[in-house]
Amino acid sequence: MKKTNKIKTLAAATAMLSAISFSSSTMAAAAVVADDLLQDAGSWAQAVGEGSLKVIDPSLEKARVWVEGQTRFDNNWNNWYQGMARAAIGYSLSDRATIWAGYTWLPTHNVGKNYVSQQDVWPAFRYVLPTDFGSFTFRTMIESNFIKGNEVRVRPRQMVKFTHPLEFEPRLSLVTWDEFFIRTNSTQYGGKSGFDQNRAFAGLGWTFNKNIRTEAGYLNQYLDDATHTNNTMHHMIMGSLFFNF
Repeated sequence: MKKTNKIKTLAAATAMLSAISFSSSTMAAAAVVADDLLQDAGSWAQAVGEGSLKVIDPSLEKARVWVEGQTRFDNNWNNWYQGMARAAIGYSLSDRATIWAGYTWLPTHNVGKNYVSQQDVWPAFRYVLPTDFGSFTFRTMIESNFIKGNEVRVRPRQMVKFTHPLEFEPRLSLVTWDEFFIRTNSTQYGGKSGFDQNRAFAGLGWTFNKNIRTEAGYLNQYLDDATHTNNTMHHMIMGSLFFNF
């Protein structure tokens, strides 16, 4: 029985990895055919903190806070091109479902382009689904991107994440996720409506204790430009540190 369950578990994990790889390739092919695809390497690092506000007042047990910071390098690690600071407040509808309202600051300086200070406001919904072979996390965000001028770009994004603890060492997990972005409207600085980008990650996670967890692996980011012609594929090393309180 144990051997059968193990085979099923490994098969499910392999299927998930294949699905994410297929998703990334499919999203790239589904976008308007690129005249030029730029490929480079870089890295992302992030720290994420999340917890209940019951530390302030026991009556706020279901209220939550989320804070996050990221730094990003591209051009084969020769250029710091983006940072991110994110903060949100949330409410736990159940032990699986949480709603959020948040703000993101995204300073960006791409090679050969002017500095841009993008600001986003967004609602989000997250649902965690535990299963016998791992847990799935679904996160939906609808960003309103303030880039330049008075036009606001609306950009929904959908993430699906799978985490599978390994049988021989439960603290070690297989982690995969995919996130897909769409521009719902055309704006001068935010680009034409349609496909925006896809991110696909595969790596390993290590749980130190109930409050601290880390993940590291490969991130493939496919970006469509403002006119759906010249596109970029980033091959990234990504490291994440998660704090729960």
